[in-house]
Amino acid sequence: MVAATQQEAPAPPTRRWRQSAAVGALATTLLIICVLALIGSPVLLPALAGALVTVIAALSRPRAEHKVWAEISSQETVRAGIQAIVSGVADPVVVLDSHGNVTMFNAQAKAALPQLGIGRHLSFAVRSPEVVSAVERVLREGTVAEAEFHEKVPVERSFEVRATPVRFDAASAGPPSASLEIVMLFRDVTAARRLERMRVDFVANASHELRTPLASLYGFIETIEGPAKNDPAAQARFLAIMREQARRMSRLIDDLLSLSRIELKEHVQPTEEVRLDSVLSEVIDTLTPLSLECRTKIEIEGMNRTQVTGDRDELIRVFENLIENAVKYGQSGGRVDVMLVDGERAVSVTVRDYGPGIAPEHLPRLTERFYRVDVADSRQKGGTGLGLALVKHILNRHKARLVVRSELGAGASFEVMFAKPAINEPA
Repeated sequence: MVAATQQEAPAPPTRRWRQSAAVGALATTLLIICVLALIGSPVLLPALAGALVTVIAALSRPRAEHKVWAEISSQETVRAGIQAIVSGVADPVVVLDSHGNVTMFNAQAKAALPQLGIGRHLSFAVRSPEVVSAVERVLREGTVAEAEFHEKVPVERSFEVRATPVRFDAASAGPPSASLEIVMLFRDVTAARRLERMRVDFVANASHELRTPLASLYGFIETIEGPAKNDPAAQARFLAIMREQARRMSRLIDDLLSLSRIELKEHVQPTEEVRLDSVLSEVIDTLTPLSLECRTKIEIEGMNRTQVTGDRDELIRVFENLIENAVKYGQSGGRVDVMLVDGERAVSVTVRDYGPGIAPEHLPRLTERFYRVDVADSRQKGGTGLGLALVKHILNRHKARLVVRSELGAGASFEVMFAKPAINEPA
């Protein structure tokens, strides 16, 4: 709570001049009355009445002006207190006048709505018909109104907006609507909405993807308990298949949880410096046994010392997915190239294979959850259909881009591009 103490402000120059003029007029009037009394003039009574009127005017004008000045000072004190309260609120707060123009806001509101400006209409900063309609409803009906505000760029955000009518100056002259103002509270519910959506997606996707391996496990268990009950060779073969299905379910759950965690913090950009050449070397060392198994050679190029701003563990996850996919699905080409290029405006890493390639109609959908070019081949090789979705969300968090190029029979390339920060040259 903000407490304000009023002090009598010094009279302005205009007021002091008027007081002096009133005193001078009164003295002149008294002098004229005295002269008329000495000469016995018959206009003495009207002169006395005029003097009385002058005295009353001279005494009442300073009091009226002092009252107006006190009211103005009181309003300014109230405004300053309200501004202090608004500044201390953690959520974005905007105050509008009776025309929907902005009169004050806090730092959080400016950060969330960069187009805010004193005297500008709210619609310049909030391009949402729902929010504008809520403001109009408050001005028309004088009641609280609520709305939701969704923003897609530069990042996806959601706000719950509450518009409350208030009157800071209840004693102001004019119609009641002229003193009506609106306090708007924007509550950021981005994380809550994203979490709710992730829960729905998790249930739908997990139930769909887990159904097949669970059905396989159930069938093999029945076979081992029935026809293969006394067949050790069949039991060993079925147990190996069951183990692989259990591993697949474990990988699927791990990928779903990883995707949920990444989506939850996708709007928070990482700040640490990471050496890309070190990340790529670690990933290639990890995947060397897989490349030997698939008889695919991993060639590296341009492994110079290069840094980007990012999260090391997440970047390892990105290049593990890209290089592992190239080895598994492009193994018919026998080679995978990994190239690191430090350019003037961007740092790029390209993973290229020489396998069968990807048909053009599949390219736009590669980063969708559970989308597979060849479902049977993907499941046979242990894919969950979430690898490129993970890549997309991690790169969104890093403000990086993924460019996919492919031709049937000529392999595919996946290029990750990290933009370099602009350098302001001295004038």
